[in-house]
Amino acid sequence: MIKQWFKSGSPWIWLNAAAVSTCLILVVGLLALITFRGALHFWPSDVAEFIYIEDGLKQTIVGEVVDTSSTTALMARASGHAMADDGDLLVQHLIKIGNRDLTGMDFRWILDRNIQSRQYPDDILVLERREWGNFYGYPVALKQEGKVIAEGPQVFSVVSERLRDALSVYKQIQRLEKKEIGAVNYGLERLRLKQRRLELNEQWDEAAKQLLAAERGEYELQYREYQTELQALYKTINRNSLVVKASDGREVDMPLAKLVRIYRPNTMSVWAKTGHYFEKIAEFLLDDPREANTEGGIFPAIFGTVMMVIIMSVIVTPLGVIAAIYMREYAKQGFTTRLIRIAVNNLAGVPSIVYGVFGLGFFVYILGGNIDQLFFPEAAPAPVFGTPGLLWASITLALLTLPVVIVSTEEGLSRIPKSIREGSLALGATKAETLWRTVLPMASPAMMTGLILAVARAAGEVAPLMLVGVVKLAPSLPLDGNFPFLHLDRKFMHLGFHIYDVGFQSPNVEAARPLVYATSLLLVVVIVGLNLSAVAIRNHLREKYRALEG
Repeated sequence: MIKQWFKSGSPWIWLNAAAVSTCLILVVGLLALITFRGALHFWPSDVAEFIYIEDGLKQTIVGEVVDTSSTTALMARASGHAMADDGDLLVQHLIKIGNRDLTGMDFRWILDRNIQSRQYPDDILVLERREWGNFYGYPVALKQEGKVIAEGPQVFSVVSERLRDALSVYKQIQRLEKKEIGAVNYGLERLRLKQRRLELNEQWDEAAKQLLAAERGEYELQYREYQTELQALYKTINRNSLVVKASDGREVDMPLAKLVRIYRPNTMSVWAKTGHYFEKIAEFLLDDPREANTEGGIFPAIFGTVMMVIIMSVIVTPLGVIAAIYMREYAKQGFTTRLIRIAVNNLAGVPSIVYGVFGLGFFVYILGGNIDQLFFPEAAPAPVFGTPGLLWASITLALLTLPVVIVSTEEGLSRIPKSIREGSLALGATKAETLWRTVLPMASPAMMTGLILAVARAAGEVAPLMLVGVVKLAPSLPLDGNFPFLHLDRKFMHLGFHIYDVGFQSPNVEAARPLVYATSLLLVVVIVGLNLSAVAIRNHLREKYRALEG
């Protein structure tokens, strides 16, 4: 019976089903973990006040409970806690205490058995700062130009209104510094390069000097006007400060210019916390990063990823489709064609880091270096295209995903019946017209599937990008209002590299971990969305041309 059962092949069917089911469970479990940890990061947790006794000393600890785990007394003693028996099982809590500028750390483990009391006072404030992370404390007073204007319970309502005004002024400062003054500096740099080019071409005469001097004078006049406006805004934003008391009794004078948000989580209703939650998600998606990428948003990484994928798609689509058309429709089907197909299939299996090394050596150093010598000699010794940037990253990923587009397009062309081609030719159409009006539309489902699968792969690649253009923090976006608007020579941020940097290169691991989950969730959503789009487009086009195939 057992031999017959094995010969029937049923065990292998069940084994295959078990393997597939296990993989699905693992994938779903991983996605559930990423979703839970990533989405929970933005919910405002209550802040507790602990009366904690350690080594006979009583102290007050204020913070959020981030994690709870069990440990043995032996491990607790190794971490600095004095215990009784080594075999005792102890409960410990990871507390986000913030106030890193005062304590030197953001997180602290405390033992549950040493907690004398735990309270959730209504007056505890959470201050999100632009530097040094969160601050937890109690409001003391609000000052305007050094004079106290509010004390006691009314501080929170007054400081909330003043903070909204400060944030509005801060946005104006950011606009002036990044957009207006940035445009002036960009124009002055272009004038410097123009002068250098004229000098190299021996065209730097009196007329050119006067022309450039006039243009430079206009830029300098604009710069002085912006500086005057900027000084007035800085004076306005630095007028108010909040005095808060930390858990150890120290009072800190906190300028409102350094704050992003103030709230009292222990008094917030569910609706208030929900509004705060979506506000934090919007900040995560639309703002720039802060605190070594462990705070703020990831908009530059999202923008850089999308921009790179768009440019890569523009490059890889015509190359892949033309190569597939030639090999399937025009090339003689012989040994050479089979050899090319084998080479294309092998290219799909080459490790991505090899493409990165090739892109760095050929595109950046050779091609980019020669472009600088020919077209940008005035910028020497600073490289323009002879350094990693958006263009070289896009071309490298286009080369990486080219085999996918070629194979998918060629398979789509091979599935079209020969009778359709013969019928079109019999009706008087040329081969090119048959290809353009009949064959390619019917092969479009496979072409679109190959393209979007290539996009999905490119969106998740990290290794080659580390060599050809991605950086930890880009000072400006590749697309702005300065001519030529799209700056292909600039470095950019990427979601995949952002995950690697925050997860493995961050000096504050505990603070960075929730952001890793949130960014990973966003990247998974983008890739899953692209794959679902591929399936939808393929099915739509397949239904559209099914009648012709029949």
